[in-house]
Amino acid sequence: MKTVRLSNADNVVTAIVQLAPGDEGAREIIPRGHKMANSEIATGEPVRKYAQVIGYAACDISPGTHVHTHNLEFRHVDTEYEYSTNLRPVEPANTVDTFMGYRRASGRVGTRNYIAVLTSVNCSATAARMIAAHFTPDRLASYPNVDGVVAFVHGTGCGMAGSGDGFEALQRVMWGYARNPNVGAVLMAGLGCEMNQIDWLVEAYGLTPGPLFQSMNIQDVGGLRKTVELGVKKIEAMLPLVNQSTREKCPASDLMVALQCGGSDAWSGITANPALGYACDLLVAQGGTGVLAETPEIYGAEHLLTARAASREIGEKLIGLIRWWEDYTARNLGSMDNNPSPGNKKGGLTTILEKSLGAAAKGGTTPLTGVYKYAEPVTAQGFTFMDSPGYDPASVTGQIASGCNLVAFTTGRGSAFGAKPSPSMKIATNTEMYTRMTEDMDVNAGRILTDGASIEEVGREIYDMWLRMASGEASKSEAQGLGDYEFVPWQIGAVM
Repeated sequence: MKTVRLSNADNVVTAIVQLAPGDEGAREIIPRGHKMANSEIATGEPVRKYAQVIGYAACDISPGTHVHTHNLEFRHVDTEYEYSTNLRPVEPANTVDTFMGYRRASGRVGTRNYIAVLTSVNCSATAARMIAAHFTPDRLASYPNVDGVVAFVHGTGCGMAGSGDGFEALQRVMWGYARNPNVGAVLMAGLGCEMNQIDWLVEAYGLTPGPLFQSMNIQDVGGLRKTVELGVKKIEAMLPLVNQSTREKCPASDLMVALQCGGSDAWSGITANPALGYACDLLVAQGGTGVLAETPEIYGAEHLLTARAASREIGEKLIGLIRWWEDYTARNLGSMDNNPSPGNKKGGLTTILEKSLGAAAKGGTTPLTGVYKYAEPVTAQGFTFMDSPGYDPASVTGQIASGCNLVAFTTGRGSAFGAKPSPSMKIATNTEMYTRMTEDMDVNAGRILTDGASIEEVGREIYDMWLRMASGEASKSEAQGLGDYEFVPWQIGAVM
């Protein structure tokens, strides 16, 4: 077999290898991962993959011909939504899986133990990076239970409205990172005159200053050099306290995993994303939590999620996000179909509808138990959704702020990504890319096509690695030092 047909309802197949004329009925060259029509499709008729509409024929399409951007057009979603009609009760696991984690006073559990240097504004970014850079591996050698000192810097915090979506999202991100269970202590550094005042954050979110939560402003301290020196002293005092934390046995129900994809290709929705969805089901059966995000990348698949919503209210909250994004892109003279990147299209994806149907598979099959704003604390257990852009760094930043202590990231083109303080695993959609980028990929879901592995088998491999990562095993991105520059809060609204 050189092609795969995902449903009897589909009128396209996907080429497993590049097809030459005559292969599997091809009338022309069909690139690997791209679609070929397997029946006559008249102009305006829907094109179906996954038994779902992925677009409409822009012209008459003959069997055996290439179906891609030149002859497949996008149309806005106009769907009658059903709520709670596809609920599959979660069967609790027979045994309780465990990992070795850091139990915090809040009751949550960390998989890592970092000291975070958070900035309120771009103006304090250099100071934060200088402070973190002081703590080299040699200087941290006496503190084996501390994973590192990390600066989380960004490009905003001023020149923005002091209220509204953008301001509130930034404050939720800062609060969320300060409270993430993978962070053992926090130093907040500001300039002093910025719109995003540290004192406001502390008051609004009830943060309590103390030995493990310190703050300072460059203007009050007396300049950059003095701020760096003071920051170093503050963290030196934190290190022995943070080092007192030790790993203990914790149930898998304490894991909250960010479900992500980036550099997607045609295989994302066929191999890696369904396998990740199966791993999410295994986690939910343990009482753990999976957090799907990237709202533009469920566009056209949201009806599958509303049918899984535990209540109509949860489903309608998701549709409210879809409507906001339609308005947001229209106001900025964009289209929801702008999301597939040139790399996505080269890998065989065509419309956002096709991309979304594959991306939604990361969420598995269990009920949708909660829908949250960007960087809002996720409090429900089970499969949940958090609003975010499709831009991976901004999306993962929100998921970590929401409480995720692990990240699972599928990729077809080969994304190089990490996200401190939460370790990130990479799941390759195809064996060719896995072999080419083996130093970056943790799991090869391409085995589903090349070696006959099942989705369940690869899903179990992903889940088992979560337990090992949560206990301290480094993922490949983590071992290479990725994660210091992927902190990217979503910037919403005008820059003034």
